[in-house]
Amino acid sequence: MIDKLSWIAVYPEVLLLVMACVVALADLRVSSPRRTFTYVLTLATLGVVAIMQALYASGGETVYGFGNMVVSDPMGNWLKCFATVAMMVTLVYGRPYAGDRGMLRGGEMFTLAMFALMGIFVMISGNNFLVIYLGLELLTLSSYALVALRRDNATATEAAMKYFVLGAMASGFLLYGLSMLYGATGSLDINAVFKAVNSGQIKHQVLVFGLVFIVAGLAFKLGVVPFHMWIPDVYQGAPTAVTLMIGGAPKLAAFAICIRLLVEGLLPLAIDWQQMLGLLAIGSLLVGNLAAIAQTNLKRMLAYSTISQMGFVLLGLMSGVVNGNTLSAANAYSSAMFYVITYVLTTLATFGIILLLAREGFESEEITDLAGLNQRSPLFAGVMAVCLFSLAGIPPLVGFYAKLAVLQALVASGQALYIGMAVFAVMMSLVGAFYYLRVVKVMYFDAPITATTVSAPADVRAVLSVNGLLVLVLGIVPGGLMTLCAQAIVKTLGT
Repeated sequence: MIDKLSWIAVYPEVLLLVMACVVALADLRVSSPRRTFTYVLTLATLGVVAIMQALYASGGETVYGFGNMVVSDPMGNWLKCFATVAMMVTLVYGRPYAGDRGMLRGGEMFTLAMFALMGIFVMISGNNFLVIYLGLELLTLSSYALVALRRDNATATEAAMKYFVLGAMASGFLLYGLSMLYGATGSLDINAVFKAVNSGQIKHQVLVFGLVFIVAGLAFKLGVVPFHMWIPDVYQGAPTAVTLMIGGAPKLAAFAICIRLLVEGLLPLAIDWQQMLGLLAIGSLLVGNLAAIAQTNLKRMLAYSTISQMGFVLLGLMSGVVNGNTLSAANAYSSAMFYVITYVLTTLATFGIILLLAREGFESEEITDLAGLNQRSPLFAGVMAVCLFSLAGIPPLVGFYAKLAVLQALVASGQALYIGMAVFAVMMSLVGAFYYLRVVKVMYFDAPITATTVSAPADVRAVLSVNGLLVLVLGIVPGGLMTLCAQAIVKTLGT
């Protein structure tokens, strides 16, 4: 018999699943080429789900359900709320683009987006190895289908194949690592695994062997070096609306499973996995920033930029335990959570501009396609400039504060190695500033290639303006979001 608490823990997921099926069925009766009814019903559903998650999160309660396999806690609920909002924004930006390219002949894009979000929810809520893996597979299978949605486009089909092959390999890594831990501890429950590892009665070599495969699987999902091979190809090859779906909300889920598996399940092994994350972070900052300089394709440049930005998230995750002491854990993990949320916020606006500039038969993917954007549309050039400055970490934008929070967590550890890594991260950020500022220079100082003015539907214009404004406002007053992240992490780890 399933108790009432179990259902309370998953009400938003149940609503999302039911409505995803309703949207799929209702779309069969829709004849509008732009899928207006399907689009409105999807956004309304996501809006209700986001409000439910926000109410759950602000309640601050932690609820375990279905025999401890699922957990509803403040960190998970806030991440699910932000992921839902990110998916809504993605659909608003992506609909005109998808309509021009024949991707709305059916309602698959909306249904698959909802199932991808369902996968994100299951990943974030998972308190059991199998549940987390099921969520991961639901997300990745939906993503493969979305990347290949333009069946008549050879580039998108190639990107989907690469994503599928490398994604299957990464899932295999993660599953193998989880099976090793199951064999060593005798449990799939994350809390039980923590107790077994903490008891000190299990061979350390077996645990570390499994841990290596788990970290490799997580690194692929985050898209960090040396598991980054798929990111540039998939970002460039996928339809831009789908690129945003892959590069936005799923990053929040990847962060969540890092916390669930590494912190909640394997904290006694922190000295081992923190070293691995440190190496991945250094590689990502170095390769991501240096490779981005050579790119002329804007989507590919932003892909390498993503790799370096995820390096910063890993720096936050690796500075939580110092010499076996967890006093700075809440500070470090909340800075990483703040970083990943603000990164997704900025990414939404940058890809939103690329989607806006694309028109029928023209992708607007090259950096030169942004030439003279300020003369064609000062508003959209301003939003893009704000986002690029934020990604570069220039004050007073939110990207600066996010980087500062992670660096402060590293320096607060008092370890010479960590302080050295903070210095290295700052140097790499200076390198990164070059390729971001190059795009701003093209927008403001180069002559426009075309004289056509940039027009956008009212909903896109409104959401994009709010999106750009948030990047600025959250940089000036970051305290509210930072406090929210800190309280969510403290309450979650406290249980």
